[in-house]
Amino acid sequence: MTIYQKYIGLFPRIMAFLGLAILFFNSNLHAQQDAQYTQYMYNTVSVNPGYAGSRGHLSIAALHRSQWVGLDGAPKTQTLNVHSPVGHNGMGMGISLVSDEIGPTSETYFDIDFSYTLKTSKESKLSFGFKASAHLLDIRFSELNQFAPDLTLQQDIDNKFSPNFGAGIYYHTNNYYVGLSVPRFLQTSHFEESSLSTASEQMNFYLITGYVFDLNSNVKFKPTILSKITQGAPLQVDFSANFMLNDKFILGAAYRWDAALSGMVGFQINESFLIGMAYDREITELGSAAFNDGSFEIIFRYDFIKTKGYLKSPRFF
Repeated sequence: MTIYQKYIGLFPRIMAFLGLAILFFNSNLHAQQDAQYTQYMYNTVSVNPGYAGSRGHLSIAALHRSQWVGLDGAPKTQTLNVHSPVGHNGMGMGISLVSDEIGPTSETYFDIDFSYTLKTSKESKLSFGFKASAHLLDIRFSELNQFAPDLTLQQDIDNKFSPNFGAGIYYHTNNYYVGLSVPRFLQTSHFEESSLSTASEQMNFYLITGYVFDLNSNVKFKPTILSKITQGAPLQVDFSANFMLNDKFILGAAYRWDAALSGMVGFQINESFLIGMAYDREITELGSAAFNDGSFEIIFRYDFIKTKGYLKSPRFF
């Protein structure tokens, strides 16, 4: 074993340590900033640019999420992403479009992801990712200022543009992955000079990890964890467990810390095409409200595999 392989083999432990350090030292940080996903394990490129191209072929995914259905102004999110390896030199590239609405606020992100992958052993790879982002923010304060006029809500913020950038590290083997990322570094403040209306964006720190266990020739088990830290918002930790049966059917459940329980189902129609669905139910007081029918999510993913039939089984992450 070379010195390089020895130290690169410690990388997953270092990543786990850094992730835990972030959790402990930021546990006092307190609103949702980036869009929230229950099926984050199929939408990794949205939170970590290092994932771009890691599937080994052109991959397209489209996701829709309706949160807290029945609640007026509840969040709605649509995501479309495309990513692929570029050439044979370890480069990857992706493009993402995210539309996120909540109440009078509409946000649109257009992201371009770049990654560079190093092969650290026969079965492991380490990817470094960079994300360039364009952000449009629209806040209709006037919708909130109809009955009791407020000087701080004098004028809408109309399609304010701001650039941003982010980065991520993603390590994976045939059955394990861990990633650490900050999709957007710049903490942008939007201010209308003609009014007192302001809005700001905060950094979001993500740690994502998962492992695939082959329980037998027909059943795979994949536990995953996603943690997100945002200044001014509660710590978010998502735990999920999915079973894949006969490389076709996926059944799972998830728990969002102090927030929600979720059920998931997926269908690997063939080597290329995956459909996944999720339903969340809040475990807070909001979940028991008569006007809240829970949150629904659906994702479609298609992989353009060049040679059909060469896979032993579909990729589970």
